[in-house]
Amino acid sequence: MNIFAARTQESDEEVRSMRVMYFTRVDSSFCSKEAKSHLSMSWCRLSEHGIALVNFTVSLRSLAVLKTLALSFCPPAGEICAFKIHGQELPFEAVVLNKTSGEGRLRAKSPIDCELQKEYTFIIQAYDCGTGPRETAWKKSHKAVVHIQVKDVNEFAPTFKEPAYKAIVTEGKIYDSILQVEAIDEDCSPQYSQICNYEIVTTDVPFAIDRNGNVRNTEKLSYDKQHQYEILVTAYDCGQKPAAQDTLVQVDVKPVCKPGWQDWTKRIEYQPGSGSVPLFPSIHLETCDGAVSSIQITTELQTNYIGKGCDRETYSEKSLQKLCGASSGIIDLLPSPSAATNWTTGLLVDSSEMIFKFDGRQGAKIPDGVVPKNLTDQFTITMWMKHGPSPGMRAEKETILCNSDKTEMNRHHYALYVHNCRLVFLLRKDFDQADTFRPAEFHWKLDQICDKEWHYYVINVEFPVVTLYMDGATYEPYLVTNDWPIHPSHIAMQLTVGACWQGGEVTKPRFAQFFHGSLASLTIRPGKMDSQKVISCLQACKEGLDINSLESLGQGIKYHFNPSQSVLVMEGDDIGNINRALQKVSYINSRQFPTAGVRRLKVSSKVQCFGEDVCISIPDMDAYVMVLQAVEPQITLHGTDRFWRPAAQFESAGGVILFPDIKIVSTFTKAEAPSDLKTTAPKSAVLEEMLHNLDFCDILVLGGDLDPRQECLELNHSELHQRHLDATNSTAGYSIYGVGSMSRYEQVLRHIRYRNWHPAALESRRFRIKCSELNGRYTSNEFNLEVSVLHEVRVPDSEHVNHLIAQPPFLQSVHHPEPQTSIQRSSVVPSIATVVIIISVCMLVFVVAMGVYRVRIAHQHFIQETEAAKEAEMDWDDSALTITVNPMEKHGAPGRGEEETEEEEEEEEAEEDSSSSSESEGSEEEEEEGAAKGRHGQSGARQAQLEWDDSTLPY
Repeated sequence: MNIFAARTQESDEEVRSMRVMYFTRVDSSFCSKEAKSHLSMSWCRLSEHGIALVNFTVSLRSLAVLKTLALSFCPPAGEICAFKIHGQELPFEAVVLNKTSGEGRLRAKSPIDCELQKEYTFIIQAYDCGTGPRETAWKKSHKAVVHIQVKDVNEFAPTFKEPAYKAIVTEGKIYDSILQVEAIDEDCSPQYSQICNYEIVTTDVPFAIDRNGNVRNTEKLSYDKQHQYEILVTAYDCGQKPAAQDTLVQVDVKPVCKPGWQDWTKRIEYQPGSGSVPLFPSIHLETCDGAVSSIQITTELQTNYIGKGCDRETYSEKSLQKLCGASSGIIDLLPSPSAATNWTTGLLVDSSEMIFKFDGRQGAKIPDGVVPKNLTDQFTITMWMKHGPSPGMRAEKETILCNSDKTEMNRHHYALYVHNCRLVFLLRKDFDQADTFRPAEFHWKLDQICDKEWHYYVINVEFPVVTLYMDGATYEPYLVTNDWPIHPSHIAMQLTVGACWQGGEVTKPRFAQFFHGSLASLTIRPGKMDSQKVISCLQACKEGLDINSLESLGQGIKYHFNPSQSVLVMEGDDIGNINRALQKVSYINSRQFPTAGVRRLKVSSKVQCFGEDVCISIPDMDAYVMVLQAVEPQITLHGTDRFWRPAAQFESAGGVILFPDIKIVSTFTKAEAPSDLKTTAPKSAVLEEMLHNLDFCDILVLGGDLDPRQECLELNHSELHQRHLDATNSTAGYSIYGVGSMSRYEQVLRHIRYRNWHPAALESRRFRIKCSELNGRYTSNEFNLEVSVLHEVRVPDSEHVNHLIAQPPFLQSVHHPEPQTSIQRSSVVPSIATVVIIISVCMLVFVVAMGVYRVRIAHQHFIQETEAAKEAEMDWDDSALTITVNPMEKHGAPGRGEEETEEEEEEEEAEEDSSSSSESEGSEEEEEEGAAKGRHGQSGARQAQLEWDDSTLPY
């Protein structure tokens, strides 16, 4: 048996020589006598024992040097010619280095990779040269086995089996092993292919890792402190080569299982106009494997601190009553402070809503005539009230509404007040109605009266039955007290709000029994009763809870809304159905301009379990809806802001239409996104029109109130009724109110007329319009209008007028520029002031000349304004104009007349050129002026000489 043994190291470097030991077994006759004589005795003794030793060198394409044992043949056998390797596709070859000595080299034919094959084993044979040159005659040795081991080089870095690892742990526990990471190395040797160490790269984390890759926590984790940890881990092989890329270990901290709602957000943003927005789209209930048989969920939208209990339309009470279909005749006792309703001016007012706050020191007197003195047996009182417990052990009466004696006595005819968290309505009849013991006090005891939240109260009186509606629910009085009627007297009565007027039994009349709380929309309607439908509409809220897709709630879900849709109760026996039902609960706000701010949410749960005395307790969930600020509208009024009319038109039955082309436009500013995404320039703002309602427009008279003896503002009531609007008229102006579109208000304003029966002394009148949305929350610009009167000028009769001044040089066509506003072009002509100064004959002549001049200028601009407005009814017929001139003017000295005429024509042309140069559209206006003069029979010669046909003038 022949064996070669070698060890090599993998490399791509040059081939190096190696010594190979070759052991072979030979016959004892192998060494002849001749050979023995050439060998030492010790060597031949070895051969006699069957072992011969030959030294030879082999070459190997490798880094390591192999030691070789060679076989030495006895010289008579001849030379060694070749070595042959037996095996398939081996990367080795053997070459002869010395034929005589038999030394050879074993070398690699291609690079050796330990990762592909760690060791090789094959057979090799030696061939002598034989007796001839042919290989077939060569003799071969016995087969020898060669075993080669490839030594490894640390060329590969460790790699992790997974790019990331994730684990979930429960807070408050110490784990021996949270998870195990594992890395591998592609090297072939045990030294370089094994992972000897793992290390956490991330610093300051409460975790450690052992050499086997087990990650553990070094301290108790807290869910409240940190929900998730992310750490980086690396690995080292036994050659201390680190991993090529670290791996990510993510550890999620799960709180100790506590029953409750999961996956919900505390803040929900609401953009105005978004419709219905889900509150908890991903919410689900964690029961910690509890056996739940049924669950009841109550979702409450808490908005009692907003406005009047929630986001309601903030129109005036009259407008709201009309929108809800209430009967006419409502009297608002707490209107917005104004010139006509000034009794609320001194009260504390909430800026966002028309809410009046009473601090126990204020009261308001309602003027006489606002409310009838004697109410009938049917009337209605409505109000919004927010009231808390009264201070002190024995609370005093807190008056909301009181009608008492103004002087001498202190009798209360009717009153509404709060006493010890009870609502009391007092109604005392007069003796002339009935002289019997009758019901006088009606008491209601309700918790809502002192809960410091807004509630809507309606007291419907149909004597002797008095019914209270609170938030749409009906309540009968728990106590009714009878009393005698009041004795008749001639003492005047005083109606007050927020306190009661004490006119007698005191040294000085004063307020008493002050109210502590907030009131809004306090009204009284004599002789009418509100229906249940109207009451529900008035207290309805514009925001609330909603359910998207009621059909998908499932058969097993029961739900119920309260009337204002601020509370939703759902009940079911399946956790999955309950989760899906709560995910569909949404918030909705139908106001176009909702009140911005926070809306609190509270979700409470009641759970029933199967046969368990102690069931699961679900904590309440507190969240809030953040209503963002709505885009504010910019209401703009525009139209003709100045014009002239003849005095006769002011005196006519139709009067003068003040706003024939008024236009109301509402816009809002919108940021336009840049078309190029790479552009860093700021966004440009663009205006877009917005359609919404108005609730009032006021036409104010400037420069003093109207004199009802000679002037007024008029509007046909049919124009109002057709558009469901109302109006009030006074010497201070005209007020149109009611919720209506901007186009409705435009149509009504275009029919406002001004009449004046004595316009002779009137030069002009100025008016101002201002409109409002949401009871003054958004107001328009102040649009001002000036209307001037065109007076007839009658020239006095005189036979001694000097003809030299009959044609003064300044009597020429004068044009005034028409400035172009952003809305439209309007004619601007200076006001005409009649100045009549008669001191002497010369001054009289001057007045005549000025009269002619002013008539002509006024006539020209009236024609221009008439054509621009295109109103046929505004045409002015001056055929009856009476002008007195000197009849001798035309028959003066010819020579002097011609000279003066030529000089006057030259001056006229010069001044006309100067005037026309200042016109923006002078040529067109001159053509129009010429056409107008042609229509009135003025020839070219007469235009130059400024002469009139005086044949028809009376003398």
